[in-house]
Amino acid sequence: MNLEPLTSNAEPRTPEHNNTATQQQKTMYLTTSPKLLRYLMPRGLIWDFPIQEKVLYLTFDDGPVAGVTDKTLVILDRFNAKATFFCVGENVKKHPDIFMRIIREGHTVGNHTFHHLNGWKTSDDVYLIDVKKCAEQLNSKLFRPPYGRITRRQTKILSKDYKIIMWSVLSGDFDPKVNPEQCTRNVLRSAKAGSIIVMHDGEKSGRTMLEALPPILEYYTQKGFKFLPIEMD
Repeated sequence: MNLEPLTSNAEPRTPEHNNTATQQQKTMYLTTSPKLLRYLMPRGLIWDFPIQEKVLYLTFDDGPVAGVTDKTLVILDRFNAKATFFCVGENVKKHPDIFMRIIREGHTVGNHTFHHLNGWKTSDDVYLIDVKKCAEQLNSKLFRPPYGRITRRQTKILSKDYKIIMWSVLSGDFDPKVNPEQCTRNVLRSAKAGSIIVMHDGEKSGRTMLEALPPILEYYTQKGFKFLPIEMD
């Protein structure tokens, strides 16, 4: 799940990564959701949580996928971290055992449509039917639009039954040109208290995400942060 990334020549840095050779590589992604983007998108979307406590909200899109989601759960458990998994209904149907494991281990789940549809390229009726079909596979009041693309009418209708969760930090793990180290840096230089971080436990993103995730968890755990799931209520 991610909006088409915006290009940028900026090189924001964390102190821990200054003066390193790899930091000289320019990112092609705005790793935070700018105010202009939030203004242009439909109202009623949740981009982050305005809190002061050291809490981060890690989210995973596109699973469950065998060999990726199960390994993700092992890593999260190692750091006593909880997350929110926005699941594609088709994948839940294929891997019900992994889906149930997500819930058993204390994470929350959200609806990510049944067929991973792009709301901008799909009629409202077809899109809403697909969301409903996904809801037959999982019970959740959380929804995230695939690719971050949703129309105003879709938002108006779905917000009656769902919290529509976007993101404030884009890891870039979905891009084959972004290596695990770059993915880690994208998060470390952008996440702060209350941030919603997007990663992906799908087949295409799995390798990068699984390598980037442990250093992210280690860094923020050492800083005293907790990783909590997004509540449905």
